[in-house]
Amino acid sequence: METIESIKGIYRKKYRYLPENRQKAAHISADINKPKNASHRLHAEFLELLEYQFPINEPQQHVQLRSASEFAEMLHVHVNSLNRAVKEVSRKTTTRIIAERVLREAKLLLKQTFWTVSEIAFSLGFTETTHFNNFFKKHIQMSPVKFRNTNFN
Repeated sequence: METIESIKGIYRKKYRYLPENRQKAAHISADINKPKNASHRLHAEFLELLEYQFPINEPQQHVQLRSASEFAEMLHVHVNSLNRAVKEVSRKTTTRIIAERVLREAKLLLKQTFWTVSEIAFSLGFTETTHFNNFFKKHIQMSPVKFRNTNFN
């Protein structure tokens, strides 16, 4: 069993090692967050650009980028390069990742706001409310109104 004095001695010595350990931790952290290759870098930039559009806080706010080609243009790469990189890293298509993120935001807006379905549709970048309804039904198997009603009750 350690005595109080030996514990105090160890505690005082910790400051000697702190700067060295902090440098090691920073180096390890930089290696973890550093993209492994160009595909990982492009995938990370795509996700950052996608997430930058959210959350939507008011009905006048609109999602600007909805397609893989729009993201590719913003990232200054060919759409095929973006699709290949995203698929390689995430095992999902670019379109699927975009759809999942739009769907997650749609669910949040339906649950947490009193906006009309039309306002939500337009803020998520849909030109027609029916397109949004069809998109939502395809992925959730129920209409946005029904989804909202089941979550409010």
